[in-house]
Amino acid sequence: MKDPRFEKLAKLIVSHSVNLQPGEHALIRADVEAIPFVKVLVREIYNAGAIPHVRLGHEEISREILMGVDDKYYDFEAKWNKQVYEDVDAVISIYAELNDSATQDVPFANKVLAAKRMRPVSDIIIKHKKWTLLNYPTYGLAQKAKMSYDAFFDFLFDVCTVDYQKMKEAFIPLKELMERTDKVRITGPGTDLTFSIKGIPAIPCYGTNNIPDGEIFTAPIKESVNGVIRYNTASPYQGIVFNNVELTFENGKIVKATADNHQDKLEEIFNTDEGARYVGEFAIGVNPKILHPMGDILFDEKIAGSIHFTPGQCYEGEADNGNKSAIHWDLVLIQRPEYGGGQIYFDDVLIRDNGIFVLDTLKGLNPENLK
Repeated sequence: MKDPRFEKLAKLIVSHSVNLQPGEHALIRADVEAIPFVKVLVREIYNAGAIPHVRLGHEEISREILMGVDDKYYDFEAKWNKQVYEDVDAVISIYAELNDSATQDVPFANKVLAAKRMRPVSDIIIKHKKWTLLNYPTYGLAQKAKMSYDAFFDFLFDVCTVDYQKMKEAFIPLKELMERTDKVRITGPGTDLTFSIKGIPAIPCYGTNNIPDGEIFTAPIKESVNGVIRYNTASPYQGIVFNNVELTFENGKIVKATADNHQDKLEEIFNTDEGARYVGEFAIGVNPKILHPMGDILFDEKIAGSIHFTPGQCYEGEADNGNKSAIHWDLVLIQRPEYGGGQIYFDDVLIRDNGIFVLDTLKGLNPENLK
């Protein structure tokens, strides 16, 4: 498949997302379905004077491995991967999902073991390397998004190549405001939640670690969260889709969790470890081209007019509230009117109403100003 948009996206990744320099080593981790784009990306890495390395995989192979893993497997796998990731300068991950239920029948304990044992390896990438991840268009992703493949293919390139420089500049006043803020209140249908973000950095995201991008994240003070939040976006996690998840917090801890389906699995997730019942991330989504859920968190967490409030692991060294967990579950609440509306208050001042920023300094982040 030849498409000139592949070259445009490859140039964005190499020059902007991971900013490769001559002589640097870049590892491409990709599903085999993404080979047409991997070829273009390899050429672009060479054009930048850098050195490409490629690892290919497939979700069915990953499933078979997960079905039989144990500590002996990870004693070797973690050690081997640690050396690889320490040696490269950048990691580019390309997912090409065919079946979002590919690992649904993998025992939950195996998934938890994988997350725990590979966390130190992931930390090497996140904390010490240049990295980015993106999706390759597949029929599976198009089906989840309820779109034809051709329409999804066009949509993917449209949302992935927004003006990230404009977004970067528009984030500046919001970052400054968040870093001056103590108390946050989130309201909406079924939602009234308060917490503090005092002293925790706000990290704007504009096409470096994720493609597509468009969010700014921080974290709540771990024990400051109180109230209820009802998420209105279907939330996939480890091959299971949960609908209308509602969480009740007392002093930071999830004391009640409900959903329209899979209640037993929901409890299993929040019982993974102690940190699974505390929140590691609060983020605001602003991508002007993503307006409705796609069934994939790489898109859904960037929806314009949304927030995500994430139980589990925080981003250590960035927006670090000290919470540690094997899980990191981005749950999304859309606050635009067609989804029921909602408000965000910083220190009792309304900053976003029904998904639209109302302060003059923040209006540059509204969809009409980012397109």
